[in-house]
Amino acid sequence: MDRRIAIIAIVVEDRNSVAKLNEILHRHADYIIGRMGLPYEKRRLALISVALDAPADVVNSLSGQLGMLPGVTAKTLYAKTGRNNEEGA
Repeated sequence: MDRRIAIIAIVVEDRNSVAKLNEILHRHADYIIGRMGLPYEKRRLALISVALDAPADVVNSLSGQLGMLPGVTAKTLYAKTGRNNEEGA
């Protein structure tokens, strides 16, 4: 299956969802390139970006699972190119 490069932007407004969010990300650890989290205490929320190299269906599933958590919003952005460096592209 063709792998895609994507970034999921996550806004966490309900801290009670953080443990489940981390559990979901941990299950997808093989696909995660990197992750950055920024707590924003002034607004009582957290901003997280997760970079992925994964099949599109895995990215969509992960984003959907995260977005179903209470107080969590997740949006996905895909790289325009479908190049796969492992294939020498």
